[in-house]
Amino acid sequence: MADPETQIEAPAAPPRTASLSSKLLWLTILFVMIAEVLIFVPSVANTRIRWLEDRLNTAAAAAVVIEGINDMALPRVIQNDTLMATGTKAIALRKDGMFRMIASVDDLPVVTHQYNLAGVSPLQAIIDAFDTILFGGDRIIRVYGPVGDDPDMTIDLVLEDQPLRHAMLIYGRNVFFLSVLISIITAGLVFFAINRIMIRPVKRMTDNMQVFSEDPENPGRIIVPRPVGDELGAAEGHLAAMQTRLQQTLKEQRHLADLGLAVSKINHDMRNILTSAQLMSDRLSMVDDPLVKRFAPKLLRTIDRAVGYSGEVLAYGKAREAQPRRRFINLAALAEEVRDIVAEESDQSDPGIEIVLDVNADLEVEADSEQMFRVIYNLTRNAVQAFSADPADDAALVRRITLAARRSGSVVEIRVADTGPGLPAKARENLFKPFRGSARSGGTGLGLAIARELVLAHGGSIALDETVTQGTAFVIELPDQPVPLETFRARA
Repeated sequence: MADPETQIEAPAAPPRTASLSSKLLWLTILFVMIAEVLIFVPSVANTRIRWLEDRLNTAAAAAVVIEGINDMALPRVIQNDTLMATGTKAIALRKDGMFRMIASVDDLPVVTHQYNLAGVSPLQAIIDAFDTILFGGDRIIRVYGPVGDDPDMTIDLVLEDQPLRHAMLIYGRNVFFLSVLISIITAGLVFFAINRIMIRPVKRMTDNMQVFSEDPENPGRIIVPRPVGDELGAAEGHLAAMQTRLQQTLKEQRHLADLGLAVSKINHDMRNILTSAQLMSDRLSMVDDPLVKRFAPKLLRTIDRAVGYSGEVLAYGKAREAQPRRRFINLAALAEEVRDIVAEESDQSDPGIEIVLDVNADLEVEADSEQMFRVIYNLTRNAVQAFSADPADDAALVRRITLAARRSGSVVEIRVADTGPGLPAKARENLFKPFRGSARSGGTGLGLAIARELVLAHGGSIALDETVTQGTAFVIELPDQPVPLETFRARA
Protein backbone atom coordinates (compact mmCIF):
# COMPACT_ATOMS: atom_id res chain seq x y z
CA MET A 1 0.00 0.00 0.00
CA ALA A 2 1.17 3.58 -0.64
CA ASP A 3 2.58 5.71 2.15
CA PRO A 4 -0.21 7.96 3.50
CA GLU A 5 2.16 10.91 3.39
CA THR A 6 2.72 10.45 -0.34
CA GLN A 7 -0.86 9.73 -1.35
CA ILE A 8 -2.36 12.14 -3.85
CA GLU A 9 -5.47 13.86 -2.60
CA ALA A 10 -8.57 13.45 -4.72
CA PRO A 11 -9.51 16.65 -6.59
CA ALA A 12 -12.39 18.62 -5.17
CA ALA A 13 -15.71 18.63 -6.98
CA PRO A 14 -15.91 21.51 -9.47
CA PRO A 15 -18.28 24.42 -8.65
CA ARG A 16 -21.68 24.25 -10.25
CA THR A 17 -20.87 27.18 -12.56
CA ALA A 18 -17.81 25.30 -13.89
CA SER A 19 -19.50 21.94 -14.27
CA LEU A 20 -20.07 20.29 -17.63
CA SER A 21 -23.82 20.78 -17.24
CA SER A 22 -23.49 24.56 -16.84
CA LYS A 23 -21.04 24.86 -19.72
CA LEU A 24 -23.34 22.79 -21.91
CA LEU A 25 -26.34 24.96 -21.06
CA TRP A 26 -24.59 28.27 -21.77
CA LEU A 27 -22.97 27.01 -24.96
CA THR A 28 -26.32 25.76 -26.24
CA ILE A 29 -27.92 29.17 -25.58
CA LEU A 30 -24.98 30.94 -27.26
CA PHE A 31 -25.08 28.74 -30.36
CA VAL A 32 -28.84 29.10 -30.72
CA MET A 33 -28.53 32.90 -30.41
CA ILE A 34 -25.82 32.90 -33.09
CA ALA A 35 -28.14 30.89 -35.34
CA GLU A 36 -30.95 33.38 -34.65
CA VAL A 37 -28.66 36.29 -35.54
CA LEU A 38 -27.79 34.62 -38.82
CA ILE A 39 -31.53 34.30 -39.47
CA PHE A 40 -32.30 37.85 -38.25
CA VAL A 41 -29.91 39.66 -40.60
CA PRO A 42 -31.55 38.62 -43.90
CA SER A 43 -35.05 38.66 -42.39
CA VAL A 44 -34.79 42.32 -41.25
CA ALA A 45 -33.53 43.27 -44.73
CA ASN A 46 -36.50 41.45 -46.24
CA THR A 47 -38.84 43.25 -43.83
CA ARG A 48 -37.56 46.62 -45.06
CA ILE A 49 -38.03 45.63 -48.71
CA ARG A 50 -41.59 44.39 -48.06
CA TRP A 51 -42.49 47.59 -46.19
CA LEU A 52 -41.31 49.77 -49.07
CA GLU A 53 -43.00 47.54 -51.65
CA ASP A 54 -46.29 47.84 -49.75
CA ARG A 55 -46.00 51.63 -49.97
CA LEU A 56 -45.23 51.45 -53.67
CA ASN A 57 -48.16 49.11 -54.38
CA THR A 58 -50.59 51.26 -52.40
CA ALA A 59 -49.44 54.44 -54.10
CA ALA A 60 -49.41 52.70 -57.49
CA ALA A 61 -53.05 51.62 -57.06
CA ALA A 62 -54.13 55.17 -56.26
CA ALA A 63 -51.99 56.64 -59.04
CA VAL A 64 -53.38 54.30 -61.70
CA VAL A 65 -56.95 55.17 -60.74
CA ILE A 66 -56.29 58.89 -60.73
CA GLU A 67 -54.27 58.76 -63.95
CA GLY A 68 -57.21 57.18 -65.75
CA ILE A 69 -59.66 59.99 -64.91
CA ASN A 70 -58.14 62.93 -66.77
CA ASP A 71 -54.94 64.84 -67.17
CA MET A 72 -55.98 67.78 -65.02
CA ALA A 73 -54.37 68.44 -61.66
CA LEU A 74 -56.15 67.02 -58.64
CA PRO A 75 -57.63 69.40 -56.10
CA ARG A 76 -55.45 70.05 -53.02
CA VAL A 77 -57.90 68.29 -50.70
CA ILE A 78 -57.75 65.08 -52.74
CA GLN A 79 -53.95 65.26 -52.96
CA ASN A 80 -53.64 65.70 -49.20
CA ASP A 81 -55.95 62.74 -48.58
CA THR A 82 -53.98 60.60 -51.03
CA LEU A 83 -50.64 61.54 -49.46
CA MET A 84 -51.96 60.91 -45.95
CA ALA A 85 -53.41 57.53 -46.96
CA THR A 86 -50.13 56.39 -48.52
CA GLY A 87 -47.85 58.03 -45.93
CA THR A 88 -45.84 59.86 -48.58
CA LYS A 89 -44.75 63.40 -49.45
CA ALA A 90 -45.08 63.04 -53.22
CA ILE A 91 -46.37 60.48 -55.71
CA ALA A 92 -45.34 60.51 -59.36
CA LEU A 93 -46.15 58.13 -62.18
CA ARG A 94 -43.92 57.51 -65.18
CA LYS A 95 -45.65 55.77 -68.11
CA ASP A 96 -44.53 55.36 -71.70
CA GLY A 97 -41.81 57.92 -71.18
CA MET A 98 -44.31 60.48 -69.81
CA PHE A 99 -43.96 61.78 -66.24
CA ARG A 100 -46.97 62.95 -64.22
CA MET A 101 -47.04 64.24 -60.64
CA ILE A 102 -50.07 62.63 -59.03
CA ALA A 103 -49.86 64.32 -55.64
CA SER A 104 -47.34 66.37 -53.74
CA VAL A 105 -47.07 68.58 -50.67
CA ASP A 106 -46.72 72.29 -51.20
CA ASP A 107 -43.20 72.54 -49.81
CA LEU A 108 -41.48 69.36 -51.01
CA PRO A 109 -38.41 68.56 -48.81
CA VAL A 110 -34.97 67.77 -50.21
CA VAL A 111 -34.38 64.09 -50.86
CA THR A 112 -31.20 62.74 -49.13
CA HIS A 113 -31.28 59.06 -50.22
CA GLN A 114 -32.69 57.21 -53.22
CA TYR A 115 -33.54 53.50 -53.49
CA ASN A 116 -34.44 51.53 -56.60
CA LEU A 117 -36.40 48.41 -55.61
CA ALA A 118 -35.93 46.81 -59.03
CA GLY A 119 -33.28 44.10 -58.81
CA VAL A 120 -31.83 44.79 -55.35
CA SER A 121 -29.06 42.33 -54.45
CA PRO A 122 -29.28 40.50 -51.08
CA LEU A 123 -26.02 42.05 -49.85
CA GLN A 124 -27.16 45.55 -50.78
CA ALA A 125 -30.52 44.96 -49.11
CA ILE A 126 -28.74 43.97 -45.86
CA ILE A 127 -26.47 47.04 -46.04
CA ASP A 128 -29.43 49.38 -46.64
CA ALA A 129 -31.39 47.76 -43.80
CA PHE A 130 -28.67 48.29 -41.19
CA ASP A 131 -27.99 51.77 -42.53
CA THR A 132 -31.65 52.64 -41.90
CA ILE A 133 -31.65 51.12 -38.38
CA LEU A 134 -28.39 52.73 -37.29
CA PHE A 135 -28.49 56.13 -39.01
CA GLY A 136 -32.05 56.64 -40.25
CA GLY A 137 -35.08 58.29 -38.67
CA ASP A 138 -34.73 61.85 -39.98
CA ARG A 139 -34.19 61.30 -43.66
CA ILE A 140 -36.27 62.09 -46.72
CA ILE A 141 -35.93 59.22 -49.15
CA ARG A 142 -37.01 58.59 -52.69
CA VAL A 143 -38.21 55.09 -53.55
CA TYR A 144 -39.16 53.97 -57.02
CA GLY A 145 -39.91 50.76 -58.81
CA PRO A 146 -42.08 49.17 -61.53
CA VAL A 147 -45.83 48.83 -61.19
CA GLY A 148 -46.78 45.17 -61.40
CA ASP A 149 -45.26 43.38 -64.38
CA ASP A 150 -45.27 46.40 -66.67
CA PRO A 151 -41.69 47.60 -67.15
CA ASP A 152 -42.92 50.79 -68.90
CA MET A 153 -44.85 51.99 -65.84
CA THR A 154 -42.88 53.17 -62.80
CA ILE A 155 -44.16 54.60 -59.52
CA ASP A 156 -42.01 57.14 -57.74
CA LEU A 157 -42.44 58.07 -54.04
CA VAL A 158 -40.91 60.63 -51.69
CA LEU A 159 -41.42 59.87 -47.97
CA GLU A 160 -39.86 60.07 -44.54
CA ASP A 161 -37.89 57.00 -43.35
CA GLN A 162 -38.90 57.46 -39.69
CA PRO A 163 -41.97 55.15 -39.97
CA LEU A 164 -39.83 52.60 -41.81
CA ARG A 165 -37.15 52.66 -39.09
CA HIS A 166 -39.82 52.39 -36.38
CA ALA A 167 -41.36 49.34 -38.07
CA MET A 168 -37.95 47.72 -38.41
CA LEU A 169 -37.13 48.35 -34.72
CA ILE A 170 -40.41 46.79 -33.64
CA TYR A 171 -39.70 43.78 -35.84
CA GLY A 172 -36.18 43.47 -34.42
CA ARG A 173 -37.49 43.68 -30.86
CA ASN A 174 -40.04 40.97 -31.52
CA VAL A 175 -37.45 38.76 -33.20
CA PHE A 176 -35.04 39.30 -30.27
CA PHE A 177 -37.55 38.24 -27.61
CA LEU A 178 -38.70 35.35 -29.77
CA SER A 179 -35.07 34.28 -30.27
CA VAL A 180 -34.43 34.38 -26.54
CA LEU A 181 -37.52 32.29 -25.90
CA ILE A 182 -36.55 29.79 -28.62
CA SER A 183 -32.98 29.67 -27.27
CA ILE A 184 -34.14 28.93 -23.74
CA ILE A 185 -36.55 26.22 -24.88
CA THR A 186 -34.03 24.67 -27.27
CA ALA A 187 -31.22 24.88 -24.72
CA GLY A 188 -33.45 23.26 -22.10
CA LEU A 189 -34.37 20.39 -24.41
CA VAL A 190 -30.80 19.88 -25.62
CA PHE A 191 -29.48 20.17 -22.07
CA PHE A 192 -32.00 17.66 -20.75
CA ALA A 193 -31.24 15.17 -23.55
CA ILE A 194 -27.45 15.44 -23.42
CA ASN A 195 -27.39 15.59 -19.63
CA ARG A 196 -29.35 12.35 -19.47
CA ILE A 197 -27.43 10.64 -22.28
CA MET A 198 -23.89 11.82 -21.52
CA ILE A 199 -23.38 14.00 -18.44
CA ARG A 200 -25.14 11.72 -15.95
CA PRO A 201 -23.22 8.58 -17.04
CA VAL A 202 -19.94 10.53 -16.94
CA LYS A 203 -20.78 11.83 -13.46
CA ARG A 204 -21.70 8.28 -12.44
CA MET A 205 -18.29 7.02 -13.54
CA THR A 206 -16.54 9.96 -11.85
CA ASP A 207 -18.34 9.33 -8.57
CA ASN A 208 -17.59 5.61 -8.82
CA MET A 209 -13.88 6.25 -9.40
CA GLN A 210 -13.80 8.48 -6.34
CA VAL A 211 -15.59 5.89 -4.20
CA PHE A 212 -13.44 3.06 -5.60
CA SER A 213 -10.22 4.95 -4.85
CA GLU A 214 -11.22 5.22 -1.19
CA ASP A 215 -11.43 1.42 -0.82
CA PRO A 216 -10.06 -0.30 -3.96
CA GLU A 217 -10.06 -3.74 -2.35
CA ASN A 218 -13.82 -3.74 -1.75
CA PRO A 219 -15.56 -5.73 -4.54
CA GLY A 220 -18.75 -3.77 -3.92
CA ARG A 221 -17.05 -0.59 -5.17
CA ILE A 222 -16.64 -1.94 -8.72
CA ILE A 223 -18.95 -0.13 -11.13
CA VAL A 224 -21.82 -2.13 -12.61
CA PRO A 225 -22.00 -1.30 -16.37
CA ARG A 226 -25.37 -0.22 -17.71
CA PRO A 227 -26.94 -2.49 -20.37
CA VAL A 228 -26.44 0.00 -23.21
CA GLY A 229 -24.49 -0.35 -26.41
CA ASP A 230 -23.09 3.17 -26.82
CA GLU A 231 -19.55 4.44 -26.20
CA LEU A 232 -20.28 5.36 -22.58
CA GLY A 233 -21.58 1.87 -21.92
CA ALA A 234 -18.35 0.49 -23.41
CA ALA A 235 -16.35 2.90 -21.23
CA GLU A 236 -18.17 1.64 -18.12
CA GLY A 237 -17.41 -1.93 -19.16
CA HIS A 238 -13.70 -1.12 -19.60
CA LEU A 239 -13.69 0.70 -16.24
CA ALA A 240 -15.25 -2.32 -14.51
CA ALA A 241 -12.69 -4.65 -16.12
CA MET A 242 -9.84 -2.34 -15.11
CA GLN A 243 -11.09 -2.13 -11.53
CA THR A 244 -11.42 -5.92 -11.39
CA ARG A 245 -7.86 -6.39 -12.64
CA LEU A 246 -6.64 -3.77 -10.19
CA GLN A 247 -8.28 -5.62 -7.31
CA GLN A 248 -6.68 -8.88 -8.43
CA THR A 249 -3.31 -7.14 -8.61
CA LEU A 250 -3.76 -5.66 -5.14
CA LYS A 251 -4.65 -9.08 -3.75
CA GLU A 252 -1.57 -10.57 -5.37
CA GLN A 253 0.59 -7.75 -4.01
CA ARG A 254 -0.82 -8.26 -0.54
CA HIS A 255 -0.27 -12.01 -0.91
CA LEU A 256 3.31 -11.36 -1.96
CA ALA A 257 3.82 -8.96 0.94
CA ASP A 258 2.47 -11.48 3.43
CA LEU A 259 4.51 -14.25 1.83
CA GLY A 260 7.61 -12.08 1.82
CA LEU A 261 7.19 -11.24 5.47
CA ALA A 262 6.88 -14.92 6.30
CA VAL A 263 9.87 -15.81 4.12
CA SER A 264 12.02 -13.08 5.66
CA LYS A 265 11.22 -14.45 9.14
CA ILE A 266 11.88 -18.05 8.13
CA ASN A 267 15.01 -17.17 6.18
CA HIS A 268 16.88 -15.95 9.26
CA ASP A 269 16.58 -19.27 11.06
CA MET A 270 16.78 -21.38 7.90
CA ARG A 271 20.26 -20.11 7.12
CA ASN A 272 21.49 -21.23 10.52
CA ILE A 273 19.90 -24.66 10.08
CA LEU A 274 21.41 -25.08 6.60
CA THR A 275 24.83 -24.02 7.89
CA SER A 276 24.65 -26.70 10.54
CA ALA A 277 23.56 -29.25 7.93
CA GLN A 278 26.48 -28.19 5.75
CA LEU A 279 28.95 -28.85 8.58
CA MET A 280 27.46 -32.29 9.28
CA SER A 281 27.53 -33.12 5.55
CA ASP A 282 31.23 -32.24 5.42
CA ARG A 283 31.89 -34.73 8.21
CA LEU A 284 29.61 -37.29 6.52
CA SER A 285 31.70 -37.12 3.35
CA MET A 286 34.68 -38.43 5.31
CA VAL A 287 32.88 -41.71 6.16
CA ASP A 288 34.40 -44.61 4.30
CA ASP A 289 31.24 -46.11 2.85
CA PRO A 290 30.57 -46.57 -0.92
CA LEU A 291 26.91 -45.53 -0.67
CA VAL A 292 27.79 -42.48 1.41
CA LYS A 293 30.56 -41.50 -0.98
CA ARG A 294 28.08 -41.76 -3.84
CA PHE A 295 25.43 -39.46 -2.41
CA ALA A 296 27.50 -37.18 -0.17
CA PRO A 297 28.80 -34.89 -3.00
CA LYS A 298 25.30 -34.40 -4.35
CA LEU A 299 24.02 -33.69 -0.86
CA LEU A 300 26.79 -31.15 -0.32
CA ARG A 301 26.04 -29.36 -3.62
CA THR A 302 22.32 -29.29 -2.82
CA ILE A 303 22.95 -27.78 0.62
CA ASP A 304 25.42 -25.28 -0.86
CA ARG A 305 22.78 -24.17 -3.35
CA ALA A 306 20.20 -23.82 -0.58
CA VAL A 307 22.58 -21.78 1.59
CA GLY A 308 23.55 -19.52 -1.31
CA TYR A 309 20.02 -18.93 -2.45
CA SER A 310 18.79 -18.36 1.08
CA GLY A 311 21.36 -15.64 1.47
CA GLU A 312 19.95 -13.80 -1.54
CA VAL A 313 16.42 -13.55 -0.17
CA LEU A 314 15.57 -9.97 0.76
CA ALA A 315 12.98 -8.59 3.14
CA TYR A 316 9.32 -9.07 2.18
CA GLY A 317 10.10 -12.07 0.00
CA LYS A 318 11.71 -10.31 -2.95
CA ALA A 319 14.57 -12.37 -4.38
CA ARG A 320 17.54 -10.52 -5.80
CA GLU A 321 18.60 -12.63 -8.72
CA ALA A 322 22.29 -12.12 -9.41
CA GLN A 323 23.46 -11.47 -12.93
CA PRO A 324 24.32 -14.78 -14.67
CA ARG A 325 27.98 -15.76 -14.40
CA ARG A 326 28.09 -17.33 -17.83
CA ARG A 327 30.62 -20.02 -18.60
CA PHE A 328 30.64 -23.02 -20.87
CA ILE A 329 29.21 -25.94 -18.89
CA ASN A 330 28.52 -29.55 -19.81
CA LEU A 331 24.76 -29.70 -20.22
CA ALA A 332 24.64 -33.50 -20.08
CA ALA A 333 26.26 -33.54 -16.62
CA LEU A 334 23.89 -30.83 -15.40
CA ALA A 335 20.83 -32.70 -16.74
CA GLU A 336 22.07 -35.94 -15.15
CA GLU A 337 22.36 -34.20 -11.77
CA VAL A 338 18.82 -32.87 -12.10
CA ARG A 339 17.58 -36.33 -13.05
CA ASP A 340 19.23 -37.99 -10.06
CA ILE A 341 17.82 -35.48 -7.54
CA VAL A 342 14.31 -35.49 -9.03
CA ALA A 343 14.38 -39.30 -9.29
CA GLU A 344 15.22 -39.58 -5.59
CA GLU A 345 12.36 -37.22 -4.73
CA SER A 346 9.83 -38.94 -7.03
CA ASP A 347 10.76 -42.43 -5.79
CA GLN A 348 9.68 -41.35 -2.32
CA SER A 349 6.54 -39.41 -3.31
CA ASP A 350 5.36 -41.00 -6.57
CA PRO A 351 7.38 -44.03 -7.74
CA GLY A 352 7.10 -45.28 -11.31
CA ILE A 353 8.06 -42.07 -13.13
CA GLU A 354 10.79 -42.56 -15.76
CA ILE A 355 13.19 -39.69 -16.49
CA VAL A 356 14.95 -40.04 -19.85
CA LEU A 357 17.99 -37.99 -20.92
CA ASP A 358 18.49 -37.20 -24.62
CA VAL A 359 21.55 -34.96 -24.44
CA ASN A 360 24.90 -35.50 -26.19
CA ALA A 361 27.68 -36.12 -23.72
CA ASP A 362 29.82 -33.33 -25.24
CA LEU A 363 27.05 -30.69 -25.57
CA GLU A 364 28.12 -27.43 -23.97
CA VAL A 365 26.08 -24.32 -23.22
CA GLU A 366 27.28 -20.90 -22.14
CA ALA A 367 25.25 -20.25 -19.00
CA ASP A 368 25.31 -19.86 -15.23
CA SER A 369 25.49 -23.39 -13.88
CA GLU A 370 23.48 -22.74 -10.69
CA GLN A 371 20.75 -20.74 -12.42
CA MET A 372 20.41 -23.21 -15.27
CA PHE A 373 20.14 -26.03 -12.71
CA ARG A 374 17.21 -24.18 -11.10
CA VAL A 375 15.50 -23.69 -14.47
CA ILE A 376 15.68 -27.37 -15.52
CA TYR A 377 14.95 -28.55 -11.99
CA ASN A 378 11.79 -26.41 -11.69
CA LEU A 379 10.45 -27.61 -15.03
CA THR A 380 11.21 -31.25 -14.26
CA ARG A 381 9.76 -31.04 -10.78
CA ASN A 382 6.58 -29.43 -12.19
CA ALA A 383 6.26 -32.42 -14.53
CA VAL A 384 6.55 -34.83 -11.59
CA GLN A 385 3.89 -32.90 -9.69
CA ALA A 386 1.62 -33.04 -12.75
CA PHE A 387 1.79 -36.84 -12.62
CA SER A 388 1.00 -36.76 -8.89
CA ALA A 389 -2.04 -34.56 -9.50
CA ASP A 390 -3.37 -36.80 -12.29
CA PRO A 391 -6.49 -38.60 -10.96
CA ALA A 392 -6.07 -41.46 -13.45
CA ASP A 393 -4.87 -44.66 -11.73
CA ASP A 394 -3.82 -47.02 -14.52
CA ALA A 395 -0.63 -49.08 -14.31
CA ALA A 396 -0.45 -49.25 -18.12
CA LEU A 397 -0.08 -45.48 -18.49
CA VAL A 398 3.34 -44.27 -19.65
CA ARG A 399 4.78 -41.90 -17.06
CA ARG A 400 7.85 -40.44 -18.71
CA ILE A 401 9.76 -37.15 -18.52
CA THR A 402 12.25 -36.42 -21.28
CA LEU A 403 15.13 -33.96 -20.98
CA ALA A 404 16.47 -33.29 -24.48
CA ALA A 405 18.91 -30.72 -25.85
CA ARG A 406 20.61 -29.92 -29.14
CA ARG A 407 22.72 -27.13 -30.60
CA SER A 408 21.81 -25.21 -33.74
CA GLY A 409 24.56 -22.75 -34.59
CA SER A 410 25.02 -20.39 -31.65
CA VAL A 411 21.72 -21.37 -30.00
CA VAL A 412 21.13 -24.32 -27.68
CA GLU A 413 17.58 -25.64 -27.49
CA ILE A 414 16.55 -27.44 -24.27
CA ARG A 415 13.28 -29.35 -24.22
CA VAL A 416 11.50 -30.67 -21.10
CA ALA A 417 8.52 -32.84 -22.07
CA ASP A 418 6.25 -35.22 -20.20
CA THR A 419 3.41 -37.62 -20.99
CA GLY A 420 1.18 -36.28 -18.22
CA PRO A 421 -2.36 -34.89 -18.37
CA GLY A 422 -1.27 -31.54 -19.86
CA LEU A 423 -1.90 -28.02 -18.69
CA PRO A 424 -5.49 -26.93 -17.93
CA ALA A 425 -6.94 -23.92 -19.73
CA LYS A 426 -6.58 -21.63 -16.71
CA ALA A 427 -2.88 -22.45 -16.38
CA ARG A 428 -2.32 -21.79 -20.10
CA GLU A 429 -4.00 -18.37 -19.85
CA ASN A 430 -1.86 -17.37 -16.85
CA LEU A 431 1.39 -19.05 -17.89
CA PHE A 432 4.51 -17.74 -16.10
CA LYS A 433 2.36 -15.61 -13.73
CA PRO A 434 3.03 -16.14 -10.01
CA PHE A 435 0.09 -17.52 -7.99
CA ARG A 436 -2.05 -17.89 -11.12
CA GLY A 437 -0.08 -20.11 -13.50
CA SER A 438 -0.10 -23.29 -11.43
CA ALA A 439 -1.41 -26.48 -13.03
CA ARG A 440 -2.38 -28.13 -9.74
CA SER A 441 -4.59 -27.17 -6.84
CA GLY A 442 -2.67 -25.40 -4.10
CA GLY A 443 0.32 -24.64 -6.35
CA THR A 444 1.88 -21.18 -6.50
CA GLY A 445 3.10 -21.12 -10.09
CA LEU A 446 6.43 -19.70 -8.88
CA GLY A 447 8.50 -22.44 -10.52
CA LEU A 448 7.60 -21.32 -14.05
CA ALA A 449 7.91 -17.64 -13.10
CA ILE A 450 11.41 -18.21 -11.69
CA ALA A 451 12.45 -20.25 -14.73
CA ARG A 452 11.30 -17.54 -17.10
CA GLU A 453 13.09 -14.82 -15.15
CA LEU A 454 16.37 -16.73 -15.19
CA VAL A 455 16.12 -17.63 -18.89
CA LEU A 456 15.39 -13.99 -19.84
CA ALA A 457 18.42 -12.91 -17.78
CA HIS A 458 20.50 -15.12 -20.10
CA GLY A 459 19.04 -13.39 -23.15
CA GLY A 460 17.05 -16.49 -24.06
CA SER A 461 13.40 -17.45 -24.30
CA ILE A 462 11.09 -20.06 -22.80
CA ALA A 463 7.73 -21.04 -24.24
CA LEU A 464 5.10 -23.75 -24.14
CA ASP A 465 5.16 -26.01 -27.18
CA GLU A 466 1.59 -25.66 -28.47
CA THR A 467 2.07 -28.39 -31.07
CA VAL A 468 2.14 -31.12 -28.44
CA THR A 469 -1.23 -32.88 -28.30
CA GLN A 470 -0.48 -35.15 -25.33
CA GLY A 471 1.29 -34.05 -22.18
CA THR A 472 3.27 -30.84 -21.76
CA ALA A 473 6.50 -29.62 -23.32
CA PHE A 474 8.52 -26.48 -22.61
CA VAL A 475 11.20 -25.28 -25.01
CA ILE A 476 14.14 -23.13 -23.86
CA GLU A 477 16.41 -21.36 -26.34
CA LEU A 478 19.74 -20.06 -25.03
CA PRO A 479 22.01 -18.07 -27.34
CA ASP A 480 25.76 -17.94 -26.82
CA GLN A 481 27.06 -14.72 -25.38
CA PRO A 482 28.14 -12.38 -28.22
CA VAL A 483 31.86 -11.73 -28.44
CA PRO A 484 32.95 -8.06 -28.68
CA LEU A 485 34.76 -7.13 -31.87
CA GLU A 486 37.92 -6.18 -30.01
CA THR A 487 38.03 -9.58 -28.26
CA PHE A 488 37.47 -11.38 -31.56
CA ARG A 489 40.32 -9.49 -33.22
CA ALA A 490 42.59 -10.18 -30.25
CA ARG A 491 41.90 -13.92 -30.52
CA ALA A 492 42.51 -13.87 -34.25
